[in-house]
Amino acid sequence: MALRSILTSRAMVEGRRIGLFGGSFNPPHEGHRAVAEWALKRLQLDELWWLVATRNPLKTTAGAADLKDRLAATRRLARHPRMRALDLERKAGAIYTADLLDALAPALGSGLFVWVMGADAFAGLHHWRRWRAIMHALPIAVFDRPGWRLKALASPAAHAFRHFRLQQHEAALLPELAAPAWTFLSMPLHDVSSTCLRQPEGCR
Repeated sequence: MALRSILTSRAMVEGRRIGLFGGSFNPPHEGHRAVAEWALKRLQLDELWWLVATRNPLKTTAGAADLKDRLAATRRLARHPRMRALDLERKAGAIYTADLLDALAPALGSGLFVWVMGADAFAGLHHWRRWRAIMHALPIAVFDRPGWRLKALASPAAHAFRHFRLQQHEAALLPELAAPAWTFLSMPLHDVSSTCLRQPEGCR
C-alpha cells in the first residue's frame, strides 16, 4: 500500500476502525501475533496495520535484520484477512513515530485510528521523541507483556496522562475518541521476545 494512496483515498479509511501496530519486529513472533489478534477483538477493529519500522532509534542497529527481510517475515506472520504489514515509515521518510504520525495526519482525520503497543514499549514511551505529541495524536491501547505490567502502569506516560485512562471494559470506545485517551488491556501472555529470538542461546 502506497503512502500517497492512504493520504488521498478517503474511501480507504473514512469511518473505518483501524489499529496501527508499530514496531521493528526484529524478528516478529507469536507474541506480536497474539497482541494483533487481541487488538482486533478488544478494540472491535475493521483492520490492523503492522507498521514495520525502518529502525529503532532507541536500540543499536547491530544485528538488526534488513527492513526487506523483516517486512517479509512480518507479512508471513500477519496473514489474516483484516491485517496488513506495511513499511509506511520508509515511504514517509520518517525515523520517529511522531514524524510518521505527522505524515499520516490527513488520514488520521478521516478514519477511526488507535495506536497499538505492548506494555514494554509503553513503559519507555517517555524516551521517545515528542512522546507527548504521540499521546495527543491518537488514542492508544496498551497490551500486557510478561513482566511489564507494573512498570507500564507506573511509567511517566501513565502518570502524566492518568486522567485520560479508560477502563478495560471501555476499550472498544478508543477508536471513536479524541486523543489523548488510552487504556491498559490484560491478555494471555506469551513469554517470548524478539531480543531472545535474536540470540543463538536464547534467554534463560
